[in-house]
Amino acid sequence: MKAVLQRALEAQVTMIDKDNGDVTRPIGHGLVVLLGVIQGDTPGHARLMAKKTCEMRIFEDGQGKLNRSLLDIGGEMLVVSNFTLGADCKKGTRPSFSDAAAPAEAIPLYELFVEECRRLGVKEVKTGEFGADMKVSLVNDGPVTIILDSDKLAQPKD
Repeated sequence: MKAVLQRALEAQVTMIDKDNGDVTRPIGHGLVVLLGVIQGDTPGHARLMAKKTCEMRIFEDGQGKLNRSLLDIGGEMLVVSNFTLGADCKKGTRPSFSDAAAPAEAIPLYELFVEECRRLGVKEVKTGEFGADMKVSLVNDGPVTIILDSDKLAQPKD
């Protein structure tokens, strides 16, 4: 799995639906997580990435040091599926997305990541809709942007 974490003062995702009207899901202070599921990812990867995301100390303490986690500050989370994080850009100038997991593999792991964040204690977790046309906006705080790759973390226990 790959995730881009962006510390946000506020954010929202809008699912564009020409037939039924757009649906917008906003959050306040917290994290926007762009989450890409890669072929071969397992439930262990989803749990590990959720734990790392929720416990990552990227919020300031009273002395201005990045010493507090999303859980510590009681922040909110917006999780948006993003298969383009599985882009392979080695050849040419058009990326290949062959490393991204197919929806049948990716959706359950995406949903597990979201549920695990809730289980760990994130007070509000909102999501986009897997495969939908979405528009994401945020007021980046800092800016603080962290990239997590499960291949570069301790191996998960499945």
